[in-house]
Amino acid sequence: MDKIRHWLITKYQTIVSSIAFIPGFISLGFLVMAGLMFSFDLTDTGQQIKSDIPWLSIKDPSTARSILGAIAGGIISLTVFSFSMVMIVLNQAASQMSNRVLDKLIGNRFQQIVLGIYIGTIIFTFFLFSTIRETEDAFQIPSLSIFLLTVITVIDIFIFIYFLHYITQSVKYDVIIDRIKSSTFAAMKEFCCETSESTEELDFAAKSMLRASKSGVFEGFDNKEMLKFLAEKKCSILAIHPMGTYILRGQPIVKCSRALEEEDLQKALLGIVLSNQESVDRNYEYGFRQLSEIALKALSPGINDPGTAIISFRALVDLFEFRAVNYPASILSEDNLPYKIHRKELSFDALFERVICPIWDYGKEDRMIRREFKSLLNQLSLVNTSQSLNKLLDQVELKIQG
Repeated sequence: MDKIRHWLITKYQTIVSSIAFIPGFISLGFLVMAGLMFSFDLTDTGQQIKSDIPWLSIKDPSTARSILGAIAGGIISLTVFSFSMVMIVLNQAASQMSNRVLDKLIGNRFQQIVLGIYIGTIIFTFFLFSTIRETEDAFQIPSLSIFLLTVITVIDIFIFIYFLHYITQSVKYDVIIDRIKSSTFAAMKEFCCETSESTEELDFAAKSMLRASKSGVFEGFDNKEMLKFLAEKKCSILAIHPMGTYILRGQPIVKCSRALEEEDLQKALLGIVLSNQESVDRNYEYGFRQLSEIALKALSPGINDPGTAIISFRALVDLFEFRAVNYPASILSEDNLPYKIHRKELSFDALFERVICPIWDYGKEDRMIRREFKSLLNQLSLVNTSQSLNKLLDQVELKIQG
C-alpha cells in the first residue's frame, strides 16, 4: 500500500507540474461553459431575451457558421503566432544564457493560462458548430452563445496584445535572473531557518546502509514519510551526501543507527527523493548554480557580455548575504522524539567556492568584473569572514594592483 500511495503521489505531482495541466483544466472549463450556455440558449428565458433584444438573435445559419469559422480560424492563427514567439524566446534564452533557465520560462503560469484560454475558445467554437442544425420547422441557432463567444474573442485579442508585451519583457536577462533569485531566496527561507550553526555531535554508529534504488540527483527526504518510519523503527539516519549530489544505482546514500531487514530498507527508500531533474524548490543550491552558469556563459568568448555576468553576480552576493547569517537545519525531528534525520549540508565556504570562484576564474581579466568583485565582496566580508571569501578577496586585490 505504501508503494501504491507513493506512486499515486508521484504521478499526481507530475501531472500538476506538467505544462499541459493548466491549459487542459481551463479548456475543460470552457467546454462546460459552452454546454451550460447552449442549454440556457434553449430555455424560455433565453428565448425571451432574444425576443426582447432582436440584434442578439441570428436567423440565418450560414451567417452563424461564417462567424464561427472566422473566430476559429483567427484564434488558431493567434495561438500559432503567440507560441511561435515563445519558442523563439526559449531558443534565445538557451543559447545566450543557459538551457537550465528554460524551466523558468516553460513553467511560467501566465503563458499556460493564455494557452488554455486560446484552446478553450477554439473548443467553445467547435462545440457551437456542432449545435447548428435544422429542426422540424426552423434552424436551431444558439445566438446567445455565439454572442458570448464573440465577446470572449475580443478579450482574447486584448490578451494577445498584453502577451506580446509580456513575452518581450520576460526574455530580458535581468528579469530571468531576478526570477531565479526570487525562487532561490524563497527556498532558502524555508531551509535556512536557523540563526546559528548546529554543533550537535552524532551519537550512533551505522548498523545498516540504505542504497540508491536508481541513479538520480539526491534532493533530500520526504520529511513526513521518513520521520514516521523512524518513529516506527526507533532509529535515526544520517545522509552521506549533501543535496544536489548525483548518486549511482546501488551506491550508499544513508546510514542508519539500527540494523534493518531488507523489507524495512525498501520501505525507507520511499522517503528518499531521487530525481532525474533538479529543482530549486527542493534544493536551493541548484538556484546558486543556475546563476553561476548564467554568469559563466555571459563571460564566454562567444557571448562576451560582462554586464549580464555582473547582474548574475550581484544576485549571488545578495543570496550569500542571507546565507551568511542563516543556517540550514541539519537535524530534523518530530515531537521531541530522539529519532532524527541528520542531513549533510554544504557549508558557506563550500557553496562559495562552487559558484563564485569559477566566475572569478573566467572574468578576472575584465576590469568591470574586478571592480564589481572588489566592491561587493568587501561588503559581504562585513557580514561573514569565511576563509574562502577572504582568500578570494586577496586574489582580487593582487589582480587589481598587478
